[in-house]
Amino acid sequence: MSEQYTYAVARIRALEVSLFSNSTIDQLIACQNYHQCLQFLEEKGWGGTDTSGDAEAILTREEEKIWEVVKDLSIDMENFAVLSYPKLFHNLKAAIKEVCTEEKNRHIFYDDVAIPGDEMLEIVREKAFTRLPDYMQHVAADAYETLLHTRDGQLCDVMIDRATLDAVYAAGKASKAQIIRDYAESTVAVADIKIAVRSQKTAKSIDFMKRAMAECDSVSVDQLSKAALSGKEALRDYLMGTAYAEGAQALLESPSAFERWCDNRIIQTISPQKYNAFTIGPVIAYVIARQNEIKTVRIILSGKLNDLPDDSIRERVREMYV
Repeated sequence: MSEQYTYAVARIRALEVSLFSNSTIDQLIACQNYHQCLQFLEEKGWGGTDTSGDAEAILTREEEKIWEVVKDLSIDMENFAVLSYPKLFHNLKAAIKEVCTEEKNRHIFYDDVAIPGDEMLEIVREKAFTRLPDYMQHVAADAYETLLHTRDGQLCDVMIDRATLDAVYAAGKASKAQIIRDYAESTVAVADIKIAVRSQKTAKSIDFMKRAMAECDSVSVDQLSKAALSGKEALRDYLMGTAYAEGAQALLESPSAFERWCDNRIIQTISPQKYNAFTIGPVIAYVIARQNEIKTVRIILSGKLNDLPDDSIRERVREMYV
């Protein structure tokens, strides 16, 4: 195992020096305006020869670079499949909505996944759900029939989002890589907590919460949903007794602080991989770190485009891996 990943980890260590640090993010926030931010990113090597001045093209190109690096390392892409599940299930959700409703050409599809948009649309139109991976087939058929007969888009979303979490968690449990197991546990627990927080604010029923949340080891769906039903203080009290007590503190601070904590928790989960030189862990951590970096830059660019004060933008930015 150690020899298998020696070259890959060495390459990743060399690439980590170009990851944005918290101080680099501060420099980006300090740019006077949106266009100066784009110039800063381009000076850092972001984007490509044909993306100048186009924020979305720059960010898309950076996402592509992540997977180009991984492919160059000659590591089985199946090791990274769990990281693509949210995009894959998003494609399913978008395809079902496009086929079952009048919302034609209104949905964004991802093409950098195992089943790109056009193929997913074809599968849904033909109801050829057996062409999907095992972990998607049942929910695809159920969500399709549900939306077709009820026109309840939110219920369709809940069904597919829950299936996404279940698939991530199952992949984590089955993985030999500790980082994937830890990533899956944190991802599902944080998602459950977000569902509880939003459900408490919108007065959702306990049945809704239990349908939306996925089981995991570090939080109890039953206790979490009951706490949310009882109110803000009960929800915070429950979280204080779990490994996610910092989330309770973030809830006290502000909604944006809570959203920031949700992403930061994932970065904290992968941070120990900085000191692991003999497994696939650092490579997977690098991919997650780069995705977090791109997400943070997107938040900053959005803030600059909408003329938000620097302090307001800074409250929303995520913790960096390096």
